[in-house]
Amino acid sequence: MLHALIAILTFQLVGETLARALPMPLPGPVLGMVLMLAALVVSPRFAALVRPTAQGILSHLSLLFVPAGVGVVGHFATLGGQTAAIGLAVVVSTILAIAVAALTFAGVARLTGSHDD
Repeated sequence: MLHALIAILTFQLVGETLARALPMPLPGPVLGMVLMLAALVVSPRFAALVRPTAQGILSHLSLLFVPAGVGVVGHFATLGGQTAAIGLAVVVSTILAIAVAALTFAGVARLTGSHDD
């Protein structure tokens, strides 16, 4: 597990370094993720090393949202009169995201010839 965590964090570090060194419009973690994807495709052994740790991190991903929630509650007074607008934006964007995902799924199902049984 330690080796997998070191590998994951190393890819993020390399991505951050490239993002700061080169004039690229992508954030460092995204570059690191792209590099790691390439490494996972090229090396099945590396994929087998990282998979259990990555699945463990993903299974507890909801814990990473706790600090964001605490930050919102901590600055609730700062939001003041914008609470209704922010709430409306969250609801509308959620509905739009679900609609786009459903339309995309239906489009891909139509293209691949899938149908309900």
